[in-house]
Amino acid sequence: MSHAPVRDTLSRVINRASATRTNLPALVMGLVVAAVAFTVYWLTNRSFDASRGDFFYLADAFLHGKVWIDFVPGAYDVIYGEGGRIYIPFAPFPAIALMPLVALTGAVTADQWESGINAGLAAFGLLIAWWVAGRIGVEKLRDRLALVILLGFGTQMWWVTTRGGVWHTGHLFAIILAMLMLAELFGRQRAFILGLLIGASFLTRAPTAFVAPAVALWYLVDSAAFEPGASIGSRIAGLPWRRWVLLGVGLVPALIVFFGYNIARFGSPLESGYALATLPEWLEDLRKQGLFSPVHIPMNLNYLFIHLPIVSSQFPYLRPDGLGMSVLLTSPGLLLFLRAPWRDARSWVLLIAAVLVLIPTLLYYGGGWFQFGYRYFLDSIPFIWALAAMGVAFKGSLRPYEWGLILWGVLMGAFGVWWTYHL
Repeated sequence: MSHAPVRDTLSRVINRASATRTNLPALVMGLVVAAVAFTVYWLTNRSFDASRGDFFYLADAFLHGKVWIDFVPGAYDVIYGEGGRIYIPFAPFPAIALMPLVALTGAVTADQWESGINAGLAAFGLLIAWWVAGRIGVEKLRDRLALVILLGFGTQMWWVTTRGGVWHTGHLFAIILAMLMLAELFGRQRAFILGLLIGASFLTRAPTAFVAPAVALWYLVDSAAFEPGASIGSRIAGLPWRRWVLLGVGLVPALIVFFGYNIARFGSPLESGYALATLPEWLEDLRKQGLFSPVHIPMNLNYLFIHLPIVSSQFPYLRPDGLGMSVLLTSPGLLLFLRAPWRDARSWVLLIAAVLVLIPTLLYYGGGWFQFGYRYFLDSIPFIWALAAMGVAFKGSLRPYEWGLILWGVLMGAFGVWWTYHL
């Protein structure tokens, strides 16, 4: 393995990725992989009715100049307002993105097409992942295929696509936006574009906003201020001030939408609605301990790393309880992140991004229902996955046991799909 300095190492990755961007076989295979993924997703989710297509009806409301819907979509995760107005607590970007589709089809038809729409979103996320793997420098197509299988079928991404509903569609949008961020980080690194993407991600899954400091750090380690042996004066002069400012400017539109949307619904820029939504009694008791509180950390760490299925007397003799399941059991292929080139500071930045995004999730009261595995970890997984891709790019093709870890995750993913239909 090469031990080139950090900046030279990144340059080697980008240059090698640039040489593969016009690789026609890679492009064709990426499209084929996405098409196959769409087919698998659609075949496994088309018979499940989540009955919560809230984003489609919210998109229709936006098209008619409203921020509320006129019916109650379900017993929980709704907010009752004055005059029969029903508010959706979930962040609005997915509804904004779906507005063109809803304008063409209507909300009811779009809701009826949800299984196909979610399958398309998931497949599109994997197509971008294929592109990102190439930008990172993964040259062999079988290695790119392994990484895409890991993300799409060896994590909770398959389960949320199958399960559907407002909760899970948001995850698919967040994965797409995270992949676009990674494509930009390993591409032209335009700060304003990254700011826009982080803002859109914040308006999709709020914890993902915490990737912003990591992106700022990415620019720092790529600047003259990070050069070894530089004087204090040259370090200060070499700070990426312009990129940091553009990153912040890119975040402004999302903040305007966030504050304006909250004011329009609840009269307060800081009231997102999550503290007002209806919940089952046991979750409401947890929320009373704090919407975000350290008291929830042990519960969430348990669901993320320790929690196991329940032993059952009926086939398949192990049954998830819907609260969570250890990521080490459901997605051991993510351990490929350990391959990352840790001499490259950007590996540490990606790890920091994953941890920063995870922190608010660990503090959140609602981390344990309803899910196969720990679906909230999906907000961090794209950055863990990018570390795995960097490891493959720098250390070469996957070993047989690493393929085994990925395929174990696929088997667990298939079990999750089966469980969805046999609760």
